Amino acid sequence: MDSLITAAGRALTAGDPLDALNRVALRDDAPALALRGIAMAQLGDLERARGLLQRAARAFGPREAMARARCVVAEAEIALASRDLGWPAKALDTARATLEAHGDRANAAHARYLGARRLLLIGRLDEAEHALAGLDPAPFPPALRTVHALVAAGIAMRRLRTEAARAALARAELTAHQAGIPALTAEVEGAVRVLDTPAARRIAQGEERLLRLEEVEALLASPALIVDACRHVVRDARTVISLARRPVLFALARLLGEAWPGDVPRDTLIARAFRTKFADDSHRARLRVEVGRLRTALGPLADVRATRRGFQLVPHGADEVVVLARPIEERHAAVLALLADGEPWASSALALALGTSQRTVQRALDSLAAAGQVQSLGRGRARRWMTPPVPGFTTTLLLPGPFPGD
Repeated sequence: MDSLITAAGRALTAGDPLDALNRVALRDDAPALALRGIAMAQLGDLERARGLLQRAARAFGPREAMARARCVVAEAEIALASRDLGWPAKALDTARATLEAHGDRANAAHARYLGARRLLLIGRLDEAEHALAGLDPAPFPPALRTVHALVAAGIAMRRLRTEAARAALARAELTAHQAGIPALTAEVEGAVRVLDTPAARRIAQGEERLLRLEEVEALLASPALIVDACRHVVRDARTVISLARRPVLFALARLLGEAWPGDVPRDTLIARAFRTKFADDSHRARLRVEVGRLRTALGPLADVRATRRGFQLVPHGADEVVVLARPIEERHAAVLALLADGEPWASSALALALGTSQRTVQRALDSLAAAGQVQSLGRGRARRWMTPPVPGFTTTLLLPGPFPGD
């Protein structure tokens, strides 16, 4: 490898893509193409970066398997940055195996981290945690140790283990400072801010209060009966009852939870749970049926008692009923939660992360675009959607993935 390629590689490692381009911008050999692709990715021109890396992978000869594998890893990183979550994970696994076979442990670890971050984005926390558990970051450079800590912190935050998340972010801050890469430092700072911004609303006895993640964790461990509007479950510290597929029952449970220790009039329950302005005998009959179903579903945790004017939620052992709601509540909050990271997302990636159809996501995006809340870049398959982060709120509780005990 010649001196210009070596110097360009060192510049990229230090986070200086312009210096790297100054050295290899006019060269079209395979190593130079690869380095130019990585430099363009660091500068934010992801489409051009992907094209350069694909050219580099084709230019490397059949005996240069490790170089081609490195190109695949770099392309996977670009796919992750552009939120192309449908990018073939098997290709990344093959590249990682090739790098491990040739003794390139650092790039193999980087490939594993990319896979873990993709799993984290789509809410597959167990698999992401398993991928991370097989790696000891100690022998790696500071940048890789920072990425390891960021993934660990992300998993801990999604599982509401705030103490573990703070410890991981403290390690990330230290190693990011050692790495001296501004983009990495900014990513760590953004992750730290998540822990100190409101993550949910606590609604109890007619009062609302914003909660940070660690306060949400404490609430879930408390003896209170919680009507969780973030995951559509009713729970206490030991038992979780999911109503995610029974929206009418959850709507009734939330109304009763917000009114506790009082009751809710029958007409109010009908209007808000059934979404109708007029109540007749058929609606009242349906309400009796749905309340009976709710009483059966919540049997281990609470009873639903009839009162003179409506119904009342009566917990069996808890001394308090709390509704845990999202910090912002609107129709397409889950889509906005994913877009709030400031990265450009494809509609197919949003559908994969949310576990829904691409057409459903596209309708949501069209509605949000009409309201001026999101904007699109590009056309056709290259079309991406993005929005500025919601100021002052973390979106952790809007994203897919289970809570502890789910």
